[in-house]
Amino acid sequence: MPLYLRLAALAVTSCLSLMAAAETSAPAAYGFPIDNPFEATIAGTPAELRPALPSDDDIDQGDYSLNLLPQREAKLPSNFWPVKRLSYRLARQAGPAPLIFIIAGTGGHYSGGKMEFLKRLYYGAGYHVVQLSSPTSYDFMAAASRHATPGFSVEDAKDLYRAMVAIREQQESLKITEFYLTGYSLGGLDSAFVSHLDEQERVFNFKRVLLINPPVNLYTSVSNLQLLVQSEVPAVRNQGSFFESLLGKLTHYFQDKGHIQMDDALLYDFQESKERLSNEEMAMLIGSSFRFTASDIAFTSDLINQRGFITPPHYPLDDGTNLTPFYKRALLCDFDCYMTEQLIPFWRKKYDGSGLQMLIQQTSLYALEDYLRQSPKIAVMHNADDLILGPGDLGFLKRTFGERLTLYPRGGHCGNMDYRDNSQAMLEFFRG
Repeated sequence: MPLYLRLAALAVTSCLSLMAAAETSAPAAYGFPIDNPFEATIAGTPAELRPALPSDDDIDQGDYSLNLLPQREAKLPSNFWPVKRLSYRLARQAGPAPLIFIIAGTGGHYSGGKMEFLKRLYYGAGYHVVQLSSPTSYDFMAAASRHATPGFSVEDAKDLYRAMVAIREQQESLKITEFYLTGYSLGGLDSAFVSHLDEQERVFNFKRVLLINPPVNLYTSVSNLQLLVQSEVPAVRNQGSFFESLLGKLTHYFQDKGHIQMDDALLYDFQESKERLSNEEMAMLIGSSFRFTASDIAFTSDLINQRGFITPPHYPLDDGTNLTPFYKRALLCDFDCYMTEQLIPFWRKKYDGSGLQMLIQQTSLYALEDYLRQSPKIAVMHNADDLILGPGDLGFLKRTFGERLTLYPRGGHCGNMDYRDNSQAMLEFFRG
């Protein structure tokens, strides 16, 4: 059975046990138009179905930086100069207002497309907004991650929290009435752990926390994404590589249309043409994107920690160094490789951990089950056909969050986040 069908079968199995819950937690008439989870994940929401939001010209915003790890700054290679300080983006209201922190998904930069959408959404609703890169991003790993070995949620949350406290201190003149927190994908999982940490530290006392399409079992989510890159694409067996086939389809599309505008609307229109991508090809695109992110994590973690798996220890690196051989080596290391060679040894040494199952438990929402069940301020928005969910994950969300779970019938992984109904539901949750 093709991989996409196996994943779809897993999603259907999980959804059947939650059918009654889905009927009560999802909107009665949900108009998101894309039924295919792969297509939704890549294309997102058609432009005409997104909410009207302020433009950047209407937002008082700026990028700022923090020197969180001065002891590391001098040790980083010179070609790391753009990320020796942690940068973030702040959009400020004219007067006192609530502030919302937004955490990016896996490998995500604070200025990425989804982050910019959420910024405009909340700024337009009257919030100060702070955008933070993911702990798995190149810039955060270099400038803010004390161990530069992301993937252990407790440590990632500590690094994020430390950055958030420093931002509050740097922006002491900003008039803030209360604090909120959200994140999408891995940023949603991170938000849960940051909220749990804040219950002990009490710096922010977040009024509400929203997890958007978070992984439940992080290892399951990673495994699903890694399997996508192994999809077979029969149509290209005699036509060169998968990417050559994709380029050929885009060329034909260009010949028909006369232009290609590389934006979120491209794939939606592309899929309506005769050159549409197959499920296997879309799975490969999603899986390949994650594979590149995993390789970047492995490369950066290895280099900063001088572990020698990818870059030889103390190898001289500067602006003129050819990094291609090292990046090719990193591309051979998927997330399982990164976990085996770097994350698990780090975790065992620091936490006296044992086997993989213990690490999986400690890095997933299961580790916070009691807290999440008992905390009325935390809610989840998810999709029944999300590619990162596995058997039992939807059941966990229902048992743990009850009425605080909004389960949409479709949307793939974060593909409907900017759909107008979802956007309105996000704002309504924070307004309480």
